[in-house]
Amino acid sequence: MSQTLEQIAQTLHATNKKVQLIYAFNGTGKTRLSSALKELIDPKAEEREDDHRPKTLYYNAFTEDLFFWDNDLTGDVERKLKIHPNAYTKSAFEDLGLDVSVITTFQRYTRPNLTPRFSNDFLEVTFSLERGDDEGIGNLKISKGEESNFIWSVFFCLLDQAISARNVIEVEDRETQLFNDLQYVFIDDPVSSLDENHLIQLAVDVADLIRKSDNGNGLKFVITTHSPLFYNVLHNELKLNQKGKREGCRLLEQLEDGTFKLDIKAGDANRSFSYHLYLRKVLAEAIELDKIERFHFMFLRNLYEKTAAFLGYKEWGDLLNTLPDAGAPGAKQGYLSRVMQFSSHSSLSGEQVREPNGPEKQIVKRLYDNLINNYGYWQQEAQDG
Repeated sequence: MSQTLEQIAQTLHATNKKVQLIYAFNGTGKTRLSSALKELIDPKAEEREDDHRPKTLYYNAFTEDLFFWDNDLTGDVERKLKIHPNAYTKSAFEDLGLDVSVITTFQRYTRPNLTPRFSNDFLEVTFSLERGDDEGIGNLKISKGEESNFIWSVFFCLLDQAISARNVIEVEDRETQLFNDLQYVFIDDPVSSLDENHLIQLAVDVADLIRKSDNGNGLKFVITTHSPLFYNVLHNELKLNQKGKREGCRLLEQLEDGTFKLDIKAGDANRSFSYHLYLRKVLAEAIELDKIERFHFMFLRNLYEKTAAFLGYKEWGDLLNTLPDAGAPGAKQGYLSRVMQFSSHSSLSGEQVREPNGPEKQIVKRLYDNLINNYGYWQQEAQDG
């Protein structure tokens, strides 16, 4: 049944789900949907009291528009990212003092020595590349991907603070009262200009925050994306294929007459987007080129979990029994531990997990070969492909 975006916003609002994950192609109307939902939940008024507390917190194209460059076209020296002040930026910097947290988060997404510096009034940001001496490079014009990471870092830290506050049941005991009326978090495609590694980390971070948000605090999350990779990492991290959660996965389509259709996307997201074939391709290329990173362990674990479920195994670790050395003392547990170490890292813990070393990279190849060579599910995929 066709609907307007305003009607779809009503549908989302009426759905009693903590998380609603929506896939839509670019240009379908995701940003307009986020605006429609915001207007429904927290409509603008001509006059408001100064103590009005927002009911929605959203990240979309309008969020990115709050940040714009002054490239110093005359002197070509004093390049700075300017911040258009509003309630969103005021809460993050003036009220909550999140500038240090933003810098730390941004450096984790990019490089430890790429340093943002805020002006005293939090209206400008300059960037420098520190070298540990007096020869650092200042006033950099960072890349579009780095800029997206910076803007996302502001939102991420604000959302983290909101969830922490809402998790305190007694209102008077909360560190801040800014989020007392918050109902919805709407995240629209925070993936522009990001490489796959950062995109995966970002999706894992979003899932971590959602899991951190207590079910009893009332917050609901609506996430839209055009990226199959971002969709599927979230789908699997949040286990939205489980009974009772599947209705949280949806597909938004625009019809020829300009109306829209929002369907429940039942079934496994991997199957929907042939995502498992994509993971096979990425892993095979990483192994061949010897460019295995932490996130490849997450991909490998995902493949094992889906294969085990398809073939009826109780645990994905049962598939390790076909490894040549699986019977050696501690061998199977060693494989499990390595995969869990690199695929289950929570970025919110503050701990830094090192990159896998040579022998650990060989584990990826060994487990990948085991999966492809010993289980009919993948052999049948190869025949069908």
